[in-house]
Amino acid sequence: MIATRFAQYVVSEYDNNLSDEVLLGAKRCLVDWFATTVPGGVRAPATLLAEALDEEVRLEGPSGHSELVPGGATTNMRTAALINSAAAHTVEFDDIWRDGLYHPGAPVISAALAVAQNRDLTGLEFLRAVVAGYEVSDRMAAGINPAHYRFWHTTATIGHHGAAAAAASALKLDARQTAHALNTVTSFAAGLQQAFRTDAMTKPFHVGQAAGNGVLAALAANRGVTGASAMLEGEVGLGRAMGDDPDWDAMFDGLGEDYTITRVTQKNHGCCGHTFAALDAALSLKADHGFSFEDIKRVRARTYQAALDICGNSAPISGAEARFSLPYTMAAAMRFGSVRLRAFEPENLTDPDLLDFASRVEVIVDPELQSRFPKARSATVEIDLVDGSTVSRHAPTRKGDPENPLTVDEINDKYDELVTPEMGSSASRLRAMLWNMERETSVRALIARASSSRPAVSSA
Repeated sequence: MIATRFAQYVVSEYDNNLSDEVLLGAKRCLVDWFATTVPGGVRAPATLLAEALDEEVRLEGPSGHSELVPGGATTNMRTAALINSAAAHTVEFDDIWRDGLYHPGAPVISAALAVAQNRDLTGLEFLRAVVAGYEVSDRMAAGINPAHYRFWHTTATIGHHGAAAAAASALKLDARQTAHALNTVTSFAAGLQQAFRTDAMTKPFHVGQAAGNGVLAALAANRGVTGASAMLEGEVGLGRAMGDDPDWDAMFDGLGEDYTITRVTQKNHGCCGHTFAALDAALSLKADHGFSFEDIKRVRARTYQAALDICGNSAPISGAEARFSLPYTMAAAMRFGSVRLRAFEPENLTDPDLLDFASRVEVIVDPELQSRFPKARSATVEIDLVDGSTVSRHAPTRKGDPENPLTVDEINDKYDELVTPEMGSSASRLRAMLWNMERETSVRALIARASSSRPAVSSA
């Protein structure tokens, strides 16, 4: 059974000596997760979910040990995983597993952290749980796509399995229990892609649900709740119902030896990843040719079909829609030089110059670039200038992808920009802890310790 094979891998990681490369990959993802979760945690829907679940937070808080980010209030494992995962997916800065059309960090790290804090695990045990969740779900996401992505939001669906694997690892379940958790959580896996295309908070909410359900399935398996067999590969299982009968065996090639977590994309822009190649090409043209926002007459972005389907809206009416608008994010990039939180402030969303610029951006499907999707996320941008000239550039990949990754310094800069406004001086102390996570003797109350005057754990 497929779930059993994944479960056996999860158990094999319990005492594994992770290589320096894998540890670095996991810590890059962890620092990046905090960079996106902290600003998401002070915005809806995370704040509204905390209010909606106030009774759980209030009643469980005195005895719970799982922290909400960034405030540090404590609650039970499932609630913390749900709210933190929704926060991690709110400002669209969370990491990407390109081959699987999937954001692994939001569900996986949220689930692993909630359980690790409750069980007072060491930093290394926590990182092993993170790695297990990434490896299981990255491979599943790549195997079931691109067919799955036609209707389903992979982070909400396969995110359930990543969260369940991570939670099972943190709970130290045996292979039988872990398989039950993976089979059980398969029935919960949902999240329709329609959530991308309207002004609503559904998209981050159902990623939160993936993390919460993953923790629930693992906790239930730990108490003896069984899951039906072959829920992944069965005749009416996930693969056939929500995919194109994927090759399950191929998902195990190199598992435990070739770690996907070392090749995760960290975002350089705070919007949908389908816009990135076009934004990168346009920003490089602007840097090389020195033209201004006002010098641009028209833009054509040639890219792949999903970019048009999901990000083709040229007249967004909210921050949520604007993050999924290539025309709007192109306008913001050309005016501000980047697409960060500033681009989605209310006054910019109604700025007539930005909206006029967006109306002059055309998104076109290029058959050649479509043929390379999803392995390559590329775009060719042509910019007509008011002086009558046209400049163009092809971006074969995106800044942040494995071929052109963010450096550690760039990840730190992103973290500082997004976290410091909310956490002040404690942001740097927390960052030091995260980069030295394998040396931490306890991940409980990370935020509380970072906010105290006690120095961060030394890397010496």
